[in-house]
Amino acid sequence: MSVPVTILCGELGAGKTTLLSELLETSERDIAVLVNDVGAVNVDADLVEARTDLTTGEEVLALENGCICCSLGGELSRSVIQLWKEHDFEYLIVEASGIGEPEPIARQFVRGPAGGPYDLDAVITVVDARRFYDRFGDSAADEPPTRQGPDETGSRPLADLLLEQVEFCDLLVVNKCDLVSAAERERVVALLETLQPRAEVVTTEYGDVDPETLLDSERFDLEAATKSAGWKQLLEDETAHDESKAAHDHGGHNHDHDHNHDHSHPSERYGVAVDTYHRQRPFHPERFVALLADLPDGLVRAKGLCWVANRERQAITMSYAGTETTLEVTGRWIASLSDERQAAFRDSQPDLTWDEEWGDRETRLALIGRNLAMDDLQARLDHCLLTDDELDADWSTFENPAPTGMGDMTTVVSDERS
Repeated sequence: MSVPVTILCGELGAGKTTLLSELLETSERDIAVLVNDVGAVNVDADLVEARTDLTTGEEVLALENGCICCSLGGELSRSVIQLWKEHDFEYLIVEASGIGEPEPIARQFVRGPAGGPYDLDAVITVVDARRFYDRFGDSAADEPPTRQGPDETGSRPLADLLLEQVEFCDLLVVNKCDLVSAAERERVVALLETLQPRAEVVTTEYGDVDPETLLDSERFDLEAATKSAGWKQLLEDETAHDESKAAHDHGGHNHDHDHNHDHSHPSERYGVAVDTYHRQRPFHPERFVALLADLPDGLVRAKGLCWVANRERQAITMSYAGTETTLEVTGRWIASLSDERQAAFRDSQPDLTWDEEWGDRETRLALIGRNLAMDDLQARLDHCLLTDDELDADWSTFENPAPTGMGDMTTVVSDERS
């Protein structure tokens, strides 16, 4: 019997991982998860895995380096087929990279090798209500957002990627509705319904959606998704015949065979620079908070686990998207657990990086930006690390991260989770 699969898309920072984590915690089904992220640090996979229980049988599979759509003929197809052969589960969820385009992923589960053991049930796109409104909400009611095309460097605006993700789905989850007014929320929903009239629209906060809404979809209609006529007609009315035909064909790509898919990395198409930051020394909390209050303008997204001095038990997730920065306790360092539990976790994760003194404590961030001096940002992060003298000092004298002076930063770091 084929296993149903849902593809979860959305721009960087929209809340895909939060939604997925909530789903894993609330659903009674056995769910396998494949998480793809840009760069060598698959932060989302780590965060999802931290929310699962070793005893439930849930499997979290990570793919790295962003181009999930171009990897599907190889790594992804082999991985999900092997997963199907070796494990029993009721559902597969594929969380695509924040710069992933959904259509080529979906095609592999309909016409590619993965189409044998799997049935594509749904493509879900998560939208950040605040950022969507700020980008598009001030336009006239009869003027939906349009694609801008490449600039002089050949890069396409990141807003174009969001439209790609909105245009090809059958469920739109409008997240972070607590950050917009009721009128702004209605405007966002109206625009989304104009862009994708065949998709159901659900509004929420903090990724809180009924699991049955996400998992019990009718089988995904690939061809209907490629021919969603409402928004296409509006776009075609604004362009010449040849340009509208090119937009309909997604830039001349043949929808009947994905070998003509643009194999350039998504980060190249959208002008995104990707880097990682990995250190096994804690941040000084005050210097770290000061940096987070003054991040460079070119930073689009930063996300990862942080080790902060005076928080020896707590693994803190730092997430930056747009103007929002959040610090949240998302689990415990394995090294802070009992010897028995440490052994269980280390046995289940043989590749886990482990230091004899500090265990698994580390800072591992993914950094994504445009026109961003990554070397300068890395140096500023290094400046936040404890010096040798501070490393030997009494860490309890360091003040914990606090929201004072943080602007749009939210902190949730007082939670002593067991």
